[in-house]
Amino acid sequence: MTTPAPSPAAPAAADAEHPRRIRSFVLRAGRTTSGQTRALADLGPRYLLDYAPAPLDAAAAFGRSAPLILEIGFGMGEATAQIAQARPQDDFLCCEVHEPGVGALLKRIGEAGLTNIRIVRHDAVEVLEHMLAPGILDGVHLFFPDPWHKKRHHKRRLVQPPLVALLASRLRSGGYLHCATDWQPYAEQMLAVLSAEPLLANTAQDYAGRPAYRPLTKFENRGLRLGYGVRDLVFVRRP
Repeated sequence: MTTPAPSPAAPAAADAEHPRRIRSFVLRAGRTTSGQTRALADLGPRYLLDYAPAPLDAAAAFGRSAPLILEIGFGMGEATAQIAQARPQDDFLCCEVHEPGVGALLKRIGEAGLTNIRIVRHDAVEVLEHMLAPGILDGVHLFFPDPWHKKRHHKRRLVQPPLVALLASRLRSGGYLHCATDWQPYAEQMLAVLSAEPLLANTAQDYAGRPAYRPLTKFENRGLRLGYGVRDLVFVRRP
């Protein structure tokens, strides 16, 4: 569930001979439905935040002071809307560049009357670097990022030591980082990378049980039908 976007971009990373920074998204083809287009026009002005290389005033953006959760890549927004509805006390800052997905989440926001979601249509890595101050986040959700199955593409995976260190720096003491994947080799890499970050501590011996707030999505159910076991990893920021 990788995370429209600013403008057409190169793939998440280039060949080793011409290295580029990892991006939090892969641009995908997709048609925006009429309902999603209406949601973008009607609800976008309220729920979309412009990317700016300046610290975010979360209280001003949400109209209140509340725990702030960052979600990196929400696909079509099904799980995001369900979690936000189940946790009205928390605010959710969501990064996604896929226009149909953004439109779909806005549509869900309107249908459910949600007020605790804001969306930034931009690369989450740059949002982390330039908009989020150290210690501002109470949690991070990274569910089903692109596993880049082929070995030569593993360098494009999002969960790498530099990003994990950046995420850890933006978490407050006791804040959590929750990752989930249905690709076992990626789960193993995630576990190794997260365990090696000195600012983070695992809440389980290895993989965690699925927290009650994370719903089973159509994407996940499809993976389970195909025999892919889902692994959750929940780490917390050390004091």
